[in-house]
Amino acid sequence: MSKWLRDPLILFLIGGAIIFWISSLNSGTKDNLLEVSAADINRMSDQWQAQMGRPATDSELSGLIDQFIHEEVYYREALAMGLDDNDTIIRRRLVQKLTFLTEDIAAGAPPSRDELEAYFEEHVERYRVPERFSFRHRYFSVDRRDDARADAEAALTDESITGDPFMLQRTYAQRSLNEIANLFGDTFANALPDLAIGGWQGPVQSAYGWHVVEVQTRRASKLPAFAGVAKKVTVDLQSERRAQANKVYFESVRAKYEIRRP
Repeated sequence: MSKWLRDPLILFLIGGAIIFWISSLNSGTKDNLLEVSAADINRMSDQWQAQMGRPATDSELSGLIDQFIHEEVYYREALAMGLDDNDTIIRRRLVQKLTFLTEDIAAGAPPSRDELEAYFEEHVERYRVPERFSFRHRYFSVDRRDDARADAEAALTDESITGDPFMLQRTYAQRSLNEIANLFGDTFANALPDLAIGGWQGPVQSAYGWHVVEVQTRRASKLPAFAGVAKKVTVDLQSERRAQANKVYFESVRAKYEIRRP
């Protein structure tokens, strides 16, 4: 007997029988009609068209319908067996779907131009184009040299001192201070506004070592015209409306619950 119970095939058959038995207990309480509607077929056909770029053949559409039936049968049986209870993934997915539903309802009609322009004026600093720098540099590694800073200082007046190999670029065009900080570190980025245009200057320290830097151009920060950022303003306003709708919806349904904290 114990040998049988160690046989994987026997265990599989026993497990299958248990699942079938549990399913049969629920069979009388659920609707056993599974109807594939014209709307279901149209939806599957449209999804295929969107993904493949062409209509599904009769054979492919038949396969899609078979797959739909397979998934629906398993879905109903899983619900009947209570497999959705206390499942973290399903819980999060349902929360996500309700959130999306609330956002879709809130989105409604697209905002008018007047609404977009009013939102832009209210949050105009959000769309400010940052100051940008174009520069080149020579790098001096603290790992390769006894005194990298002293060598960098000497390079200010001697262009034959080319410096050390650098893992990033030697020249950068139209980069904001945030972008430069992400590449070289805050100390390097914060030093650039104090450098004059033209000529080698420094040394400037970075997260990698020391550099001599030539600032080639410096483009001042500016506020854009509405037309130049209209698409971003639209996205931001719609996103803000969705967030507000979720907040209002949550507060309205939360009021129905008595919440006890430990």
